[in-house]
Formats: sequence, structure tokens, C-alpha cells
Amino acid sequence: MTPLDFTEWLPIRAFEQAGSWQLDWAWFGTAPLARPFFSDDVDDALRLPFNLALRRQTGLDALFDWQARSPGLEPSLLVFHTSRCGSTLLAQLLRALPGHVVLSEPPPLDALLRAHYRDPTASAWQADAVRALCSAYGQRRCGDETRLVVKLDAWNLFEAQLLRRLYPEVPCLFLYRDPLEVVVSQRRQPGLHAVPGLLGPSGLDGLPGREAVAPGDYLAWMVGHLLQAGFGLCAAGEAVALNYRELPDALWGHLGPLLGIDPAAVPHLQAVAGRDAKRPGQAFSADGEAKRNEADEATRAAVERWARAPYQALEALPPPPLVNDASHSLPKPPNGDFSMVAN
Repeated sequence: MTPLDFTEWLPIRAFEQAGSWQLDWAWFGTAPLARPFFSDDVDDALRLPFNLALRRQTGLDALFDWQARSPGLEPSLLVFHTSRCGSTLLAQLLRALPGHVVLSEPPPLDALLRAHYRDPTASAWQADAVRALCSAYGQRRCGDETRLVVKLDAWNLFEAQLLRRLYPEVPCLFLYRDPLEVVVSQRRQPGLHAVPGLLGPSGLDGLPGREAVAPGDYLAWMVGHLLQAGFGLCAAGEAVALNYRELPDALWGHLGPLLGIDPAAVPHLQAVAGRDAKRPGQAFSADGEAKRNEADEATRAAVERWARAPYQALEALPPPPLVNDASHSLPKPPNGDFSMVAN
């Protein structure tokens, strides 16, 4: 059988069916990934007449075969975050740079990263599948692509070690924000991980004490554990911590050498930063103070109990030494250790 040619095609869904893992593919042509989230780009692609008439479904073998025949770019940056902390802004800014392919929370990657929670056989193939999937996304569809930036879902922090083993030399960022602001944002518009049971099997499930958490404390508890996981990554020298309040200036400031930002691109990036990252048609408006003022006493108490300590630990980390060679710019681990304690 002639191997399938996936030139200009991208995986849009990964799922288990009758004991085997399948991929849905859609044709994107040479259109760049330009929307705030990968799922938005998929929605656009699925409106194309070609995709209305024809799509492909394959097993993982086709993905491995395509990787062997047409290896794509490997990630040049991995972005972890707590959610609602500027990661979409960062993605949109990097997407505005020439040659950058930016994957913003692609559901197929999340599905493969969490496959081991639902499929006990996944440990045998999961790492290879994740690498092959990233290769498929790193195809040079436009011809000028030089960098592949991968922004993970917030809960993929619990799969960070798998990604670090796959890409040990790739720089990582961990974006975070005052947990009170994150919790209020999640109350306003809950994400999948903000509602127990909605996300499906994930690293949040096995965390100690989940059953004992009061319903009103769940968001603060969850954000606290994301902050703790991010702190562990940064304290181990595996990622650079970046607070929301440092954006966007940090991108062309102290992170410029790490990310390879050309100083000539700064005016363009500043113009992009003036737009709302999730609604590019609107001007950006800071809302941190409004979110803090919106929090009631119960929310404040829950954040202090579950999330304030890991946030303060992140704030206490020394600034990492960043050098021009991004392949060797990971920070060194600081002295000491930290464990989250509920006060």
C-alpha cells in the first residue's frame, strides 16, 4: 500500500476507539496557524469546502510513517502556565514573528499526553507518539518556518517530565499570576479543569486530599497545585518563571536572548501587545485590580490557604542566568526545597 501523503494536513483530534488510538486529520493548505487557540484554527479549516467533503482518519502508524518520511521542526520553546496568566498573549506575540509556528493548546497533543490515565498500554508508545505528533505540527507548510513554539494546557504541567525527557535541550517557560486573579477569572468563565469531572482523567485526579476539599475551595486548591508544580519545574532548573505582570516587556527585555527576539521587531511586537490576545479586534485593558476587588472574603481565605505559599515561593526564586545560546539557557536550580502546606 502506498503511504499516505500528509503534506499540508494537520492532526486535529486524537482519541481511543475499540482499544486503539486514532487521529483525525484536516487539510490546512499553507494557511498559518493564526488564531488565539489551535481549536479556533481547526474551526476555520473545517469550514473549507475540501474538509467538508473529505477528511482522513488514521492510526498512530500513519503518524510514525509520516514522521520518518517528512520530519518536521522540533519544538524550540515549551510554554507551561497556570491559565489566565498571559500565556495566550505570549503565544500571539511570538506568532507575530517571522518563521514562528505557534501551537496554542492543541487538543490532540493534550490527548496523547494524558493517554496513560485511561490506557494502561500507553506507556509503551506515548513518548514516540508525542514526538511524532509534534513533528507533524512542525511541517514547513509555508516554507519559511524556523521555530516551533508549543503552549501546553495548564494541566499538562503534570506531564512536564515526559516533555523534558523528549526535549531536554529545549527552553521552557512557566507563566503564573497572582492566584486571587486567576481564581476570580476561573469563576467568571470556568475552564475545563475548573469544574471537577469535566476535564476527564488528568494529573489533578491523583493529588492528595482532593476528596476533602470543600467545593468552594476547589479552584484555589487546583490553582495552588498548578503553582506548586510550576515551582518544582523552575526550582529544578527545568523552566524559567515569568509573572504575568512582567508581560509584555519581558519578551523583548530579559527574555529576548532566550527567545531570539530581533530588536528590530520590538515596535511591531509592542503594537500587537496593545490588542486583546483572545479578542484581537479589541484593545487590551488591564483587569487585575478589578479581579482582586471582585473577590469575596471566602475566595480570599481559600486562596490564602491553598495557593499563596507556592505563589510566594515562585516570587522568591532568584532570576535565572539567561544567555544568548537558547539551547543552553536553562536556569540552574536554587538551593533549598519547597512543599505546599495548607495553612
